[in-house]
Amino acid sequence: MLVSASLVLLMTAPGLALFYGGMSRTKSVLNMLMMSFSALGVVGIVYALWGWSMSYSTTYGDTDGGSGKEIAKLFSDPFNQFGLEKTLPDNYVFVAFQLTFAVITAALISGAVADRLKFSAWLVFLPIWVTLSYFPLAHQVWGGGFLSGVEGGLADWLFSGPEGAEVAPIDYAGGTVVHINAGVAGLVLALLVGKRIGFGKEPFKPHNLTLTMIGAGLLWFGWFGFNVGSIVNLDAYTTETGLVWLNTTLATCAAMLGWLLVEKLRDGHATSLGAASGVVAGLVAITPACGNLVPWSSIVLGAVAGGVCALAVGLKYKLGYDDSLDVVGVHLVGGLIGTIGVGFLASNDGGLLTGGGPKQLVVQLVVALYAVVWSALATLVVGLAIKFTIGLRLEADDEVEGIDFVEHGESAYDLGTGGGARRASVLTP
Repeated sequence: MLVSASLVLLMTAPGLALFYGGMSRTKSVLNMLMMSFSALGVVGIVYALWGWSMSYSTTYGDTDGGSGKEIAKLFSDPFNQFGLEKTLPDNYVFVAFQLTFAVITAALISGAVADRLKFSAWLVFLPIWVTLSYFPLAHQVWGGGFLSGVEGGLADWLFSGPEGAEVAPIDYAGGTVVHINAGVAGLVLALLVGKRIGFGKEPFKPHNLTLTMIGAGLLWFGWFGFNVGSIVNLDAYTTETGLVWLNTTLATCAAMLGWLLVEKLRDGHATSLGAASGVVAGLVAITPACGNLVPWSSIVLGAVAGGVCALAVGLKYKLGYDDSLDVVGVHLVGGLIGTIGVGFLASNDGGLLTGGGPKQLVVQLVVALYAVVWSALATLVVGLAIKFTIGLRLEADDEVEGIDFVEHGESAYDLGTGGGARRASVLTP
């Protein structure tokens, strides 16, 4: 699991950083890299201080049965401190693993607001957003809260059984907590920040697709830590982890091909950007379902996700929202496809199309809707608070000049200017 945690850490930096950085314009690539790296720094610290407590304490938001005064004891005995059974050989292992999930969820949002969000606003947004949106959802889905199969939970309200929900929600590794959460947050934040100057009037082409392809490959590699590391059944881990690895791979392959097919039929070209985006769409869609499908159904889910997400990324032009790097089209839409799709395809007679009836599908639909509403409200509160205090957006002149130079005093490439960093002589009269 520590290896898996390290792989998930690799997904954020350099994986996601390169994926987003390559899709950005030359004058904003460093800022995109910095948004991913800063998410590591900020969310990592926040998770250790109170994120783990909020997500996995016995009494939500508190520690030690509700005292709320023992957060610092995380570093002495985190697993037992929060009233959880010691099912892993090392207390710190699970904390480390879950920390990396929180980090990449927050970092995913950055792609929706490329080129125009102030770096200071991003640094303020990160700790507040994970506190109000990510940690509560993680608790509700994975920490025995309202979106799990416990007695009194949402699924129990819908289909009550003798010991809790008759049909428990399925989210193996983060369809709701990670991808729907980040996708909705990206949409709300993009609407609050507003469109880039020139959106819809001039092309915003990726500046370096080589970086994007490398980033997609690193994301695919790291995703095995994301999915396979999320072991649910420790008694059958060998069979389960092998199945999860295979399902993750097959869904991603199918999604890439599905995206490329849509591109070829629609535009006449199968692009490298489409291949990279299809890979991510497949990974997103299989995340909640990877432990509850079989190989054939993983291929079906991946192909659907690739094709639908390829169409969904164009919605921003029709609906008029500026989701710079397609966080909504890939992560929100892909997360919904995976979360709802498992209700159709769950193995062992669990899904609507596999002999299990409609109950699992109904639960998945309601849970997905709940996650959308939760994330939207939390992000709206945080975004509005920042907008009316320190402000969210760069000045127009600064946006035109380029966020890299304005916010970081650097440029990604030395184009005969004497160096990538802003020199002291430039700042001195």
